[in-house]
Amino acid sequence: MALADAGIPLRDMVAGCAVGYLQSTPLLDLNYMEDSGGGPDISVALHPNLDRLVLLQMDGKLPPETFEECVALAVDGCKAVSSVMRQELIRHTKKQAVAQGITGALAGQ
Repeated sequence: MALADAGIPLRDMVAGCAVGYLQSTPLLDLNYMEDSGGGPDISVALHPNLDRLVLLQMDGKLPPETFEECVALAVDGCKAVSSVMRQELIRHTKKQAVAQGITGALAGQ
């Protein structure tokens, strides 16, 4: 939000999620107890509008099919997070426009 407030144009946001693999189940954003199990985990960051991975890091080993399943879950998580981020950014921008007395498409929506 700081970049948007500063008037810096944004091509896209970055959303990140992690997936762990515990007891033969991929889990999105593990809690401490789940993560302490020592299973493999994958961190993913995504430019959602560009549908481009900008980070992919795995600790541990997984079979290729399981790896792909876990990455797909992480990407879906990133898309869900980015949707919330985008909604909040729009809400915040509209609020700032109204506070600054700016009229037009942003303030009128």
